[in-house]
Amino acid sequence: MAKAVAAMLVALALIVAVVAGGARGAAAQQCNAAELVVCAPAIISGAAPTASCCSNLRAQEGCFCQYAQEPAYSGYINSPNARRALTACGVTVPSC
Repeated sequence: MAKAVAAMLVALALIVAVVAGGARGAAAQQCNAAELVVCAPAIISGAAPTASCCSNLRAQEGCFCQYAQEPAYSGYINSPNARRALTACGVTVPSC
């Protein structure tokens, strides 16, 4: 079980790196998908989001629609677990 979670975290980190590397424009400079890696347990397995996860979700709130358009990341952003994490952190679920 722990190996599966670790593998998922590594996969998410790689996806985040690809998304962050592909970001363009002035707005993209403020968007850093790598900051959402701390939310991997909440997004992947439905664990309760940590305080640092909530803080990073709030900081990246304006970027969610951009991330949702990235094929490699949209499955995570649009997942029920991601929506639960946003709600638990008091962050508005975007409608893109």
